[in-house]
Amino acid sequence: MNTINADKCLFLIIDVQEKLVNMLEDKSVGENAIKLAKAIGILNLPVLVTEQYPKGLGSTLTEIKSALKNAKYIEKTKFSAVREESFLSLLENKKQVVIFGIETHICVLQTAMDLLNKGLEVFVVASASGSRKEEDKQNALRRLMHAGAQIVTVEMVLFELLESSKHPNFKEVQALIK
Repeated sequence: MNTINADKCLFLIIDVQEKLVNMLEDKSVGENAIKLAKAIGILNLPVLVTEQYPKGLGSTLTEIKSALKNAKYIEKTKFSAVREESFLSLLENKKQVVIFGIETHICVLQTAMDLLNKGLEVFVVASASGSRKEEDKQNALRRLMHAGAQIVTVEMVLFELLESSKHPNFKEVQALIK
């Protein structure tokens, strides 16, 4: 297992949509997803964003969309994004996938499991992932960890990407978490 490497990773934001965020008791999940999206935008990292049935669940949060100018969006109906026809071609030969979103025990879990089965290194950002019930989230995270995913937080991701306080975007990224 490695640390997150900006050159090897792709970010995958799963279904951080209006209606799904609003149903979460833990409001920090949406806030953390926005912080991470802003950092991804600042660092200009590759990112895919999925939307589960946006006609019924709304679109991705406006703050995330505005932070990610180069994101590729995938509308999906399958719980695992990997099972959508166009998905695998969008991975850009990356070896690591940093994944977060809603709901942890459904779409995040199934997508992460499929990515692990494809031999990719998977990092699940627990602090930017949520489920309606905390018990479902915690059980999903345990299951993912046992399957080989690394469970991380927003700050872990940010500082692994920066590697040093000498990174040219250090102050801008650090300001997101103050």
